[in-house]
Amino acid sequence: MSEPSAAAVPTFEQSLEELEAVVRQLESGDVPLDQALELFERGVKLSRSCRERLDTAERRIEILLKGPDGSRTAVPFADSDSNDEDE
Repeated sequence: MSEPSAAAVPTFEQSLEELEAVVRQLESGDVPLDQALELFERGVKLSRSCRERLDTAERRIEILLKGPDGSRTAVPFADSDSNDEDE
């Protein structure tokens, strides 16, 4: 089997946009139950996909951060914002 092409895999932004559209449809309340269930399932898949991509990005950022001595230091992502304010 061949791997899916890059064009076949939606970007984070495309997935997020589709997820927002699914949420709008579900919030409208004008969707029949069967379609609402299908939309909900699609939304869960999109949400998981977006979360995985965010987790991957966060791990990459942690890898890229370096300590004062030049060594790599894993700094929790939430704490990196407060470090910038102190400087």
